[in-house]
Amino acid sequence: MAADPLTEVRLDLWLHAARFFKTRALSKAAVESGKVQVNQLGVKPAKALHVGDTLIIRRGDLRQEVVVLALSAVRGSAPVAQMLYQETEASSAARAQALADKKAGGNYEPPEHKPNKRDRRLIHRFESV
Repeated sequence: MAADPLTEVRLDLWLHAARFFKTRALSKAAVESGKVQVNQLGVKPAKALHVGDTLIIRRGDLRQEVVVLALSAVRGSAPVAQMLYQETEASSAARAQALADKKAGGNYEPPEHKPNKRDRRLIHRFESV
């Protein structure tokens, strides 16, 4: 018996299958925290995803806008996963520009001297908050 083609799949499963997130738990957490939108709406991890839906995915400083081309609930190889979606031209250009800006260095200034005991305490206090 031949397998029926999928007409819909859970959002968190698809994000994992398309290799946007390493585990399904990470994809579920990203959706719950609002880092993933479907058709410009906040959704839940169990949202049924269809071919043609537009996703906005934020990971760190990067923002991707992709259109769903195919559905899969099983994580496959990277070339197969890349066939599940297509990134929009505007998103691709913005992401390339953001990466170029990041490589340019920004406004980082190295410290004048090695941190002393007081500076290290302030750094640890800041990191623990």
